[in-house]
Amino acid sequence: MRAEIANPIVHLELQTGSLPQACAFYTRLFGWRAETIRRGAATYVALELSEGIDGGVVEHETHRPLWLPYIEVADLGQTVATARRLGAAVTLEPREGPAGWRSVLTAPACGEMALWQPKT
Repeated sequence: MRAEIANPIVHLELQTGSLPQACAFYTRLFGWRAETIRRGAATYVALELSEGIDGGVVEHETHRPLWLPYIEVADLGQTVATARRLGAAVTLEPREGPAGWRSVLTAPACGEMALWQPKT
C-alpha cells in the first residue's frame, strides 16, 4: 500500500508561446483531451493528464515552453514565508481564484513552482 504523500503535485500547467500548436501536439501524441473552460471573460484550456493530476495550458510570451508543477499546501501564507526564508523569490504573490489560492516561486537550483491551497 502506498503512503499518502505530503504536499503532492496536483496540477501541471504548460506555459507556451503557441497554445494551438501545443494542444495539437499533446492531443495527437498522447490522446490527452483539451477542453476550453470559460469563467466570465476569462478562458483556460484544461488537459486530462492522468487520474489525480489535472493539467492546463496557458499561452504567453516565453523564451521556451515549460511545465509548471502546482504543489498543494495546507497554508499558503506560511509556506511562502518559509520559502522566502530558504532563499526563494516570489514571482507571483499569493492571490485568490475561484477554487483556491496560488503563488509562484523560484528558488536557486530548484526551478519555478506554483503553490496551491484549495478552498475547503
